[in-house]
Amino acid sequence: MVVAAEWPERMDILVLNPGSSSIKFSMHEVGEGSAESRTLYAGELGGIGGRREKLEFRDAAGKDLSGRLGAMKPGSMKDAIAIVERAVGLDGLPAIDAVGYRVVHPGAHLRGHQRLTVEVLAKLREACEFAPLHDPEALAMIGEMMLQFADVPHIACFDTVFHETMPEEATVYALPYAVRREGVRRYGFHGLSCESVVTQLREAHGIAFPRRMVIAHLGSGCSVTACIDGKSVDNTMGMTPTGGVVMGTRTGDLDPGVVLFLMRREGATADSVERMIDGDAGLKALGGVNDMRELRKRAAEGNSRAGLAIRVFCRSVVKAIAGFIALYGADALVFTGGIGEHDAATRGEIAGGLSGLGVELDYAANQLEHTAIGQSVRKVSDEDSPIAVYLVPAEEDRMIAQHVAEMCRAAQIGEGRSS
Repeated sequence: MVVAAEWPERMDILVLNPGSSSIKFSMHEVGEGSAESRTLYAGELGGIGGRREKLEFRDAAGKDLSGRLGAMKPGSMKDAIAIVERAVGLDGLPAIDAVGYRVVHPGAHLRGHQRLTVEVLAKLREACEFAPLHDPEALAMIGEMMLQFADVPHIACFDTVFHETMPEEATVYALPYAVRREGVRRYGFHGLSCESVVTQLREAHGIAFPRRMVIAHLGSGCSVTACIDGKSVDNTMGMTPTGGVVMGTRTGDLDPGVVLFLMRREGATADSVERMIDGDAGLKALGGVNDMRELRKRAAEGNSRAGLAIRVFCRSVVKAIAGFIALYGADALVFTGGIGEHDAATRGEIAGGLSGLGVELDYAANQLEHTAIGQSVRKVSDEDSPIAVYLVPAEEDRMIAQHVAEMCRAAQIGEGRSS
């Protein structure tokens, strides 16, 4: 086992975030303090296996590095992984001290983030039945990268770990014990994003850390989390990232009877129903596309389907936030994720639905482009609002890099640890 003294004061951590048709990758220099980190470069390879593949690859100064890779065509995930390997191995880029991966679901038998060993990988393969749309891609990348970079630690950081503090009554399903003991429970997701929000609010100058907060992570995938003293006590997602609020291509919460109805249709299989509720539902099913910007454009042009999709989406988020405020109270509401950070209209509509509970926006501040402000944390509520409203970027990769560095330095990479 590596002892803490062997690790340098500053470590260069490669972070990989694989999706079904994309791979995000970034390199982070991490010091010994939580705030002592910076991104050296970041990239995303998208459209894998499709007609519109793209590569974005820039250093910390914004310089485009993609041209150094030459011609490429990621026809498969294996091709894409090879391109990422070439990218991170370019001359002049820092050597890798350790690799961290975002893995959605740890399955029923792993707690805390884990160093990837033969035993852990076996448990992750078993966990694929819990997240068949997410974990297989992560395992494919992990296998290739562990061969390519065999001399450094590889660590899986799970989206569920932040939610391990949820009380039992927030995780249990009303199902027979024989089913529950197989790992059928509510795990909660988007934990790395929520943890990054909590971390940034603790670091922010001039902001009193909110003891009770509700975090709305709104993007292609969406969830709402309730936190007390910076710890998760509830999350809208369940055993899988399909439940909760309406999402880009996922149904969100669904009457189990609907699933049974769909299963009884002629020709239906578990796989076909899963593809429907995970890939052909949500905003895509209601409005024809799963891009909120396009939906708003179509709605402005009079498209009734797009307008309905937006109303259903905002209503589902308002219901979730309102429920958590009623259960736990709230000193702050935080928007994060692609929609949460960048769609002022959606924030305005959600806040409007919560006005009776103490959410009042400063509409001028809300309309400003977040990226133009140059601040990590931005307040967009009225000064008299009983519940403060903040925009905070989702910095999942930063959290992964910090966890990897901490685990290496603490010489606990063999046992795993909780957040």
